[in-house]
Amino acid sequence: MDAPLALYRRYRPETFAEVIGQEHVTDPLRHALAANRVNHAYLFSGPRGCGKTTSARILARALNCEQAPVSDPCGECQSCRDLARGGPGSVDVIEIDAASHGGVDDARDLRERAFFAPISSRYKVYIIDEAHMVSPQGFNALLKLVEEPPPHLKFIFATTEPDKVIGTIRSRTHHYPFRLVPPKALGDYLNQLSETEGVRLEPAALPLVVRAGAGSVRDTLSVLDQLLGGAGPEGVTYDLAVQLLGYTPDSLLDEAVAAFGAGDGSTVFGVVDKIIESGQDPRRFAEDLLQRLRDLVVLRAVPDALATGLLDVPGDRAERLQSQATSFGPADLTRMADLVNAALTEFRGATAPRLLLELMCARILVPASDASGVVARVDRLEKRLSMGGVPATGADAPADAQPSAAAPAPAQPAPAQPAPAQPGPAQAAPAQGAPARQTPAPDPARPPVDDAPPWDVEEPPEPDHQPPPPSTPQPSQEAPHRPAPEQAAPAATQPAPSQPPTREPEPAAAEAQPASPPAGGMSVADVRRLWPEILEVVKGLRRFTWIMLSQNAQVQALDGTTLTIALVNSGARDSFMASGSAEYVQKALQQVIGVQWRIDAIVDPSADPRAASNPAPASPQAAAPTPPAQAAPATGGDAGRGVGAPESVRQAMREPASMAPPEDPDASAHPDDPVVDQGTDPEQLLSRELGARVIDEIDHG
Repeated sequence: MDAPLALYRRYRPETFAEVIGQEHVTDPLRHALAANRVNHAYLFSGPRGCGKTTSARILARALNCEQAPVSDPCGECQSCRDLARGGPGSVDVIEIDAASHGGVDDARDLRERAFFAPISSRYKVYIIDEAHMVSPQGFNALLKLVEEPPPHLKFIFATTEPDKVIGTIRSRTHHYPFRLVPPKALGDYLNQLSETEGVRLEPAALPLVVRAGAGSVRDTLSVLDQLLGGAGPEGVTYDLAVQLLGYTPDSLLDEAVAAFGAGDGSTVFGVVDKIIESGQDPRRFAEDLLQRLRDLVVLRAVPDALATGLLDVPGDRAERLQSQATSFGPADLTRMADLVNAALTEFRGATAPRLLLELMCARILVPASDASGVVARVDRLEKRLSMGGVPATGADAPADAQPSAAAPAPAQPAPAQPAPAQPGPAQAAPAQGAPARQTPAPDPARPPVDDAPPWDVEEPPEPDHQPPPPSTPQPSQEAPHRPAPEQAAPAATQPAPSQPPTREPEPAAAEAQPASPPAGGMSVADVRRLWPEILEVVKGLRRFTWIMLSQNAQVQALDGTTLTIALVNSGARDSFMASGSAEYVQKALQQVIGVQWRIDAIVDPSADPRAASNPAPASPQAAAPTPPAQAAPATGGDAGRGVGAPESVRQAMREPASMAPPEDPDASAHPDDPVVDQGTDPEQLLSRELGARVIDEIDHG
């Protein structure tokens, strides 16, 4: 008994309707045949095994059909039977393999025989396969014949490389480019053939067959023919397809992908060892891994890819892909795919493929230092944040907020009957006959140092050079007594009965700051801690903005995505807004913190950053500075918002300046007063006091 023909020969199409995946070629040809508008020369190009030679034979059958002009051959006349599948062929349809007949002598012989009329058919058709193998001299010998052939002569050139066909020949033909067959159409065709052959084809094995054929119908049918020949009573199974085609089993791919997602190097290198010990090709494993990563990338970008048919995988594998896609971020998957793709090029001609495979896995496991690696880390952090798996970073808080044993309640109002300012630490406790407003604030020239709130930075309680206040002896009976804070705090509703008299309220006030951090986890304390770095970036962007911020501004508050900056006077604030300096601050914030915040500027005389290093002595006429025991509880309401004195203190600072008569600033000067060097050059002075702006700098050197 004779062995059956190969599948691609047994099922070669005999009409254009049987050709799959090439409707863009077969439909125009059928219309041309039906309308009798057939050209004298055609050029069919495309990958191997996609139907070029088959379509050329069908075109020759249709041209010589006795019922022509018809779109498809009838299959009943003598010409159609001769050119049918398994037929003897026709002497008027000549197929030439240009790979062995591409010289100039072969072209001359063809040219001499072409002028003879067909023997039994309407046309003499020359099908020149592998036309790109014809030499330039051979094409030149055929040029005149192809340009002006006899009426009975038709040429059909078939090639996989149309660029190698000289332009003078291409310009005299109708060019039809063939394409690879889509996987879905090819899968449906294979299912039909398996049913016709009476062999069961498992759904899990079908994608492997389609992938092995790579879009070529002939190659796919050859692979299916091999599997059908080796199939047992159960048909073509997934295990049989994996073993015969050399693909990596899904179990190993699932194990490797899960290990990459968990960062488990032991499991990853265990999979590599299984690949090598089972005799599989390391390059094939890399190809299969890249294909799996491609599916995950598509599924991560298009969550409904399985439902819409963008990914055609079996049901059980679809569930695994869904779970694996959620374990990675888009940047993780693309970075892994890039590394595997780059490793595939290194496998060519490699003498140690296992070493290359292990190096590829090691690169995937180690976080990259380039931009893609940074984005991958951000993806992982975002995923952990969304799952609630990232603990709060304690490194951000200790510098600004230490736990306090006796933190006051937020937003304590001013005492009902505060007394005028006293040099002692318990000024607010006695309230007999005092005006109905809060105690005057500390010296407005005391801003925060680094990221501490303004009321955290205090001078020593009793500086040697500060004169005693001249006119505040009303409660003179309590001034000399040190235990006054413990006695006065309960009377003034201050919740600090067990605090030490001087330094305990400082951490209490500072602790209240991160109580309600804005969206994104950043608090005003964090911004103040990073403020020196932000100023350095601003200095590189625009020096004028840096001078203005470093000499006249401090971070005031952070509310959501709005950062409030306090400037010492209205002139500086107007110059800051009019000069477009806010844009440079936004750029610096983007570089240092990676946020896009809106910048708001306000006027606050206490925002002078120089006072932290150069404190000015207090005037005898001014109210004495409030000690720490008084300032901390009164600012509990503003602690959650960030820096800046409470509204009551700022009101107290503004009212005496507006109500008091003008005074000579040098009236209380004394020859023995210490000399305070402000260290301000004229440019900074004009910018701070008058809001001046540097337009240009002229070098007179």
